[in-house]
Amino acid sequence: PDPGALSAAQLEQLRKFKIQTRIANEKYLRAHKEVEWLISGFFREIFLKRPDNILEFAADYFTDPRLPSKIHMQLIKDKKVA
Repeated sequence: PDPGALSAAQLEQLRKFKIQTRIANEKYLRAHKEVEWLISGFFREIFLKRPDNILEFAADYFTDPRLPSKIHMQLIKDKKVA
């Protein structure tokens, strides 16, 4: 037997932990639409601009001082549609 392998009980505990974590993450994302807008906006800009240096692009995107107001405006638009 592999001394580093998990026991059946440990595997079951790990499986339950993973499920609980996924549920908690899903609840968080549903409660925080701004995360969805951050991610979708970032990917949209990547696909439109196709930067050579994605790391530099990401740093510029997420440190843009206008980003909070862009997200805020998108959230307001979302509420009007709902």
